[in-house]
Amino acid sequence: MPLYEYRCESCGDFEAWRRMAELEKPMGCPECGAIAQRLFSPPSVNLNSGSVRISKGEPRLVESQKEPSKPRYQSANSGRPWMISHAPPRY
Repeated sequence: MPLYEYRCESCGDFEAWRRMAELEKPMGCPECGAIAQRLFSPPSVNLNSGSVRISKGEPRLVESQKEPSKPRYQSANSGRPWMISHAPPRY
């Protein structure tokens, strides 16, 4: 359930938790009961949480892993086992 911000002409700003289905319904001020106008507020995004790292200086070189010589899950009998028309016959 999102938190919306509203502005009452006489009481000022307040916040209210509302369902998204109730978004278009008018919101009454909790103090005076007058119809309040919903304010636009951008979402809060925290880029300093530690999960996003900003590198300083040159990027480091990462060596790629050596590819396996043969894929592990490849069928030796048919080239396209996921296609019905190319599946090996079952007896």
